[in-house]
Amino acid sequence: MNTQEVKRKLTVILSADVKGYSRLMSEDEVETIHTLNIYKEVMTNLIQQHHGRVVDSPGDNLLAEFASVVDAVQCAVEIQKELKVRNDELLENRRMEFRIRVNLGDVIEEENKLYGEGVNIAARLESLSESGGICISGTAYDHVENKLSLGYQYLGEQTVKNIAKPVRVYRVRMDPGAVARRFSEVVSKDKLVFPLPDKPSIAVLPFTNMGGKKEMEYFSDGLAEGIINGLSKSDNIFVIARNSTFTYKGKPVKVKQVAEGTEVLRIDPKFSIEQYIKVLPFDQPKIDRIADALRKAGLK
Repeated sequence: MNTQEVKRKLTVILSADVKGYSRLMSEDEVETIHTLNIYKEVMTNLIQQHHGRVVDSPGDNLLAEFASVVDAVQCAVEIQKELKVRNDELLENRRMEFRIRVNLGDVIEEENKLYGEGVNIAARLESLSESGGICISGTAYDHVENKLSLGYQYLGEQTVKNIAKPVRVYRVRMDPGAVARRFSEVVSKDKLVFPLPDKPSIAVLPFTNMGGKKEMEYFSDGLAEGIINGLSKSDNIFVIARNSTFTYKGKPVKVKQVAEGTEVLRIDPKFSIEQYIKVLPFDQPKIDRIADALRKAGLK
């Protein structure tokens, strides 16, 4: 196949594998294969119902493609729900739980087979996937974020094997409370350490130095301080002091916990931003644009 014959396309990849498959096989090969075949048939039927097709299914793996991210994620959810029902009927040590990943990316198609980074990213998210759960890449998330009644947990930019750039990863939350938590989270007034201000509050948490170089620590701290100082110039916003927010530096805390320790009452994901910083020019005009964006968004 020469370069002119290569057929490329943008497609949605669903990749799945069984957590603990080797253990299941070592304990009972015949029963494991029997369950695997049944579950693959269930998955294939659901994939077809959601306008997808199975590309390949060697061993405990299954690879499928869809034209729509929404269809792929919906299908993944239905698969996990159906397999959970079936697993509940089995002994705990015989349950077969799949890890599902969804990615939107560029692939090479040859004789109905798919190759390339779009496939590799979906496969490499395996280590970040939970048993019975679903992980999606940032490219998939961007197309499905507000289209389904699901919650999403941002796992950050992850370095995965044989992929040059870090990949944004989200964990799909299928529990009923996940959707409500997406839209807003109200903190209990009784748990607030300080009295409420009479205007919108913003707490800027310290950034994470993803590079790991000690000499760059000053940059990530200085960036947070610059944003705090810039925002504090606005008379319409109450900005939490650096001494309060920097007590959370290096700690895996929840946004709600931070709110209860400062003066922020209502947490809205639209204005709750978690970000990892790379080296980039940062000056007062950028600070001013952040403040202006917040004002335009309704914090005025």
